[in-house]
Amino acid sequence: MFNIFKKKPSTPAELCFNVDIHCHIVPGVDDGSPDAAHSADLIERMQRWGIKRIIASPHVTQYTFENSSETIEPAMQQLQSELSARGNAIPVGHSAEYRIDELFMERLEKNELMLLPDNFILIENSFMQEPWNLDQLVFDLQVRGFKPILAHPERYSYYNNKKERYGELHRAGLAFQINLLSLAGNYGKMERKIAEYLMSEGMVDFVGTDLHRTSHADAIDAYLLTQQARKDMDILSRTVRNNKVFL
Repeated sequence: MFNIFKKKPSTPAELCFNVDIHCHIVPGVDDGSPDAAHSADLIERMQRWGIKRIIASPHVTQYTFENSSETIEPAMQQLQSELSARGNAIPVGHSAEYRIDELFMERLEKNELMLLPDNFILIENSFMQEPWNLDQLVFDLQVRGFKPILAHPERYSYYNNKKERYGELHRAGLAFQINLLSLAGNYGKMERKIAEYLMSEGMVDFVGTDLHRTSHADAIDAYLLTQQARKDMDILSRTVRNNKVFL
């Protein structure tokens, strides 16, 4: 992680949201938490940041993580059992983070999607290039009554020198969700810079942690102890809708 902040002894910054809609704490189903105990540990860390509700987003990607309710529900039951054993009653549900690929299109046609409340759906681009049919897909999803949210737009490097594309997509009705880990500098300086740009343009609709593992929680802990985190949360509080929509 890039050390881009000057730390000052302080209490942690307050998050501008209390519902996390993007994290990978369903045990053993993707590249996130490997087991229920680890997931519960991560959730306890999240609660210390002020998270009151979690809607986990396991990856659904062709060939790698072809998750469905059949794979996710048993893992969720294991997690709920672990939380119950700890006396932890935080509401934890799940949707999914859908890579735009052939598997997603098949599930869309079969009406087999795992949605966020109120018909929101979390989608992600390939990291290599923008899907050729993204504009049409956004339109088609809206026609079907879905409300698409693009996960971590700040992480798609092919937009770095095409910032006007963000405005085109956002005006077309594609909501943007940035990662708290991007603001923490976990992925690099450019991801932080693009997240700042989206914030300055008022185009950040949702924030998610993208929490996978303990090192991610450590990075967020360190970030929240900075003055920069306070500034970021103040700016984001003007546009972020996590609580309004999902709490």
